[in-house]
Amino acid sequence: MLDIRPNHTIYVNNLNEKVKKEELKRSLYAIFSQFGQILDIVALKTLKMRGQAFVIFKEIQSATNAMRAMQGFPFYDKPMKIAYAKVDSDLIAKQKGTYKERGSKRKDEEKKKKKGKEPKGASAVPGANPTPVSVKPGATVVPPRPNLFNQPPPVHGASGMTVPEQPPNQILFLTNLPDETSEMMLSMLFTQFPGFKEVRLVPGRHDIAFVEFENEMQSAAAKDALQGFKITPTHAMKIAFAKK
Repeated sequence: MLDIRPNHTIYVNNLNEKVKKEELKRSLYAIFSQFGQILDIVALKTLKMRGQAFVIFKEIQSATNAMRAMQGFPFYDKPMKIAYAKVDSDLIAKQKGTYKERGSKRKDEEKKKKKGKEPKGASAVPGANPTPVSVKPGATVVPPRPNLFNQPPPVHGASGMTVPEQPPNQILFLTNLPDETSEMMLSMLFTQFPGFKEVRLVPGRHDIAFVEFENEMQSAAAKDALQGFKITPTHAMKIAFAKK
């Protein structure tokens, strides 16, 4: 089999099919955004294409680094299988100026020839096909978001509680988390850092959590890297050392 040339898009499969689509996309953002700016994530939900996704990076080097670093990463208890996508996504092709229609127009022309007239209600406006770029019917595209790891730190006091800074220690205190935050989601986010031990959620509270590392140097590195990380567009995570 011929090697597929490096490109901006990586194909990820062997994903856990039991994970809900929205949580899957958020988690993919969480673990892949460290490698560079993500333009899109395409999550396929058809019966035939479940357990698969495409992650489109702005830079080819980001895609290469992500594939090398995350190959076999235990994602929701299943090792991810990652490869370059066989062709550029339509999004990248349009940026390069190499974009070509993928057959939708050709099929329309064939239908016109067979029927001798355009079907009722069909649009004559070029590009009116509502199918998202580089997506098979039934798939869903995540709107482009900026590089999550380059988000500015949140302004304390803007929302939620203001946490007084505690002396450095091995436990981090997270606030301003979205309601849908799960232990698995946070674990995958913090397990990328050396010394990670566990995530502890607070019963009855979805907006706060604790993350423990082996020592304060390791917790400080994770704190600095993920300060202001946006799990959702409206929730910039606030991280402080926990009160001893």
